[in-house]
Amino acid sequence: MKALSTRGIAPPVAISQAIAAGLAPDGGLYMPEQWPAFSPADFAGDETLADVGKRLLAPFFADDPIGERLDAICDEAFAVTPPLRRFGAGGDFVLELFHGPTAAFKDYGAAFLAGCLGALPQGEVPLTIVVATSGDTGAAVGAAFHRKPGFRVAILYPDGRVSPRQAHQLSCFGDNVRAFRVDGSFDDCQRLVKSALSDAAFRAQVPLGSANSISLGRLLPQMVYYAHASLAHWRATGRALNFVVPTGNLGNALACVLARRIGLPIGQIVLASNANAVLPDFFAGGEYAPGPSIATLANAMDVGAPNNFERLQWLYPDAEQLRGLLSADAVDDATIRATIVDAWQRHGEALCPHTACAVHVLQRRREAGASGDWAAVSTAHPAKFPEVVEPLIDQDIPLPPALAAMLDRPSNAQPLADDGEALRDLLRHG
Repeated sequence: MKALSTRGIAPPVAISQAIAAGLAPDGGLYMPEQWPAFSPADFAGDETLADVGKRLLAPFFADDPIGERLDAICDEAFAVTPPLRRFGAGGDFVLELFHGPTAAFKDYGAAFLAGCLGALPQGEVPLTIVVATSGDTGAAVGAAFHRKPGFRVAILYPDGRVSPRQAHQLSCFGDNVRAFRVDGSFDDCQRLVKSALSDAAFRAQVPLGSANSISLGRLLPQMVYYAHASLAHWRATGRALNFVVPTGNLGNALACVLARRIGLPIGQIVLASNANAVLPDFFAGGEYAPGPSIATLANAMDVGAPNNFERLQWLYPDAEQLRGLLSADAVDDATIRATIVDAWQRHGEALCPHTACAVHVLQRRREAGASGDWAAVSTAHPAKFPEVVEPLIDQDIPLPPALAAMLDRPSNAQPLADDGEALRDLLRHG
């Protein structure tokens, strides 16, 4: 199995090379050259998340150095099986992806990526994982690589545009993990990271890797929880499960698309965006027109230029075909607040702002006559957003133990200007 650049100029490379590099030399994103074909029967006897992961990911890593360690990597990365729970009446569910060490779905992909990179030969100079985050990615990456020999981590986040608890998480690791609060938006952070990764001369001095959703090592494992949930539902009901996925940079939603593409019993996929409506506008028939990001309550989705749209276009270059495969809705802050209140009053469920986007979009679909079984994807624990959620439900939200432990650590983030050379200088000097 080789990996190809979405821009078609860089030569094909092994999957492990693509994961180590993050970004292709031509600036494109890596994608597998082939896609295995599965049916639900292929997963007979695979009950745990790790079981499903081993079988689903094996074709991608056959004859690759990572393949020799794949089972152990899956056992560690997929140790926690996310619950698929009924939500209200009828065929509505939530898929809870926030039971990992940093209480967000990105724990799965970050742990898998760390396992993959740890399975590859280490150079004399530590590999620096540089990552932009709009709230949750950085903490998951920090947790996955903290004190891991041979690695350093640089986390860039937009100053003042993540929740206080998210900011504390991003900055509480120390040791080989540093956090930088950037004077700018998430899109600025993302641009700084891509600029460093695409600078071949700099990478010759400072070996770099990526842990954003541009990394194939983050994207592939995120298929696993969609596969597991859809298989469990299929076995119980004989019906495909439809998903509403809250999305910003499009990585998590793309993983759901890929799981469906390779044969998992997944029905419709709907994207739930916040007020950053570049994807809803495109899927409604407009041009794809990235723009500056808008700050919202669902800050982890505050993305004006979704990186992974390039992968979607590579897979489905015909815009009308792509619009036939996906749809997208935008949810504003007032509606997020109203949905959080409604979910608490009707169901006793506390939702994070991102999950509220998905729940509201599912409600819209039901009101429009959508049938079948649907899962709203719950991407983060509501305790990460007490300033938003607790006043709306008039309740304190108990902290998950792992999150409480992180918040007990001291926190320190360095300021960083929106300047590529300033970032390179910091990375050069460790």
